[in-house]
Amino acid sequence: MAVRATGRGLLELTRPVNALVAGVLTLIGAFVAGGLLDAPLAAGAAAGATVFATGAGNAINDYFDREIDRINQPGRPIPRGAVSPRGALAFSLALFAGAVVLALSLPPLAIGIAIVNLLLLVAYTQLFKGLPGVGNAVVAALGGSTFLFGGAAVGNVAAPGVLFVLAALSTFTREVIKDVEDVAGDREEGLNTLPIAIGERPALWVGIACLLVAVLASPLPYLLGELGDLYLLAVLPANAVMLWAAATSFRDPTAGQKRLKYGMFLAAAAFVLGRAAPVVPV
Repeated sequence: MAVRATGRGLLELTRPVNALVAGVLTLIGAFVAGGLLDAPLAAGAAAGATVFATGAGNAINDYFDREIDRINQPGRPIPRGAVSPRGALAFSLALFAGAVVLALSLPPLAIGIAIVNLLLLVAYTQLFKGLPGVGNAVVAALGGSTFLFGGAAVGNVAAPGVLFVLAALSTFTREVIKDVEDVAGDREEGLNTLPIAIGERPALWVGIACLLVAVLASPLPYLLGELGDLYLLAVLPANAVMLWAAATSFRDPTAGQKRLKYGMFLAAAAFVLGRAAPVVPV
């Protein structure tokens, strides 16, 4: 029973759904770049490296955040005693090693992106998380870079680069909303997050301003001829969902950030549709 509980705790540390989603987003980046079918091994290696790196980053974040989680997330594996802090650290290092092995098989640009991301993942909690807005920007860049990494793995970062920018802006908004949700625990630990530094409502408005930039810029791939009609038809409802989610965060941050995540998935699907069907038959 103890071994099973520990194994379950280690799996929970990775936030497996989020890690797998990150891998899928890397494959989407490769697909939008037009190289998923031409270079499936490279795309697969990139996706695998992303899954391992995301799981490792989540595990090491729980290691550093174990005291905060005793307040905000007492059911997490370390606070509830399923995994020891030392065990969580060793597990994250093993996952990082797996990510490095896979990333080294990729082109130089992809390796460079992987190195930067790994450094940011390790340094995030200790150096960036408590800096108002900076920690949010780091997480946003990491989230958006999954698309860029997938494109770099197959040798094309043009279209995935646009997706990276849009995803980073919307991720920044979601991270600000999550900080509003976690104000009590963050204040207890002395973290100076954006909602604590400038207030919860002003922080939400900063996040919404970034989201509006992403929404206004979202038609660009269609206007530049990079993606077809289906992209535009799919991205408009995705934008509506994200704006609605951001608005609801003023009264319910937990529901707002979850709904925003759904809108972001819809936006990623719009890129897939735009690449798969460039023109809607008349």
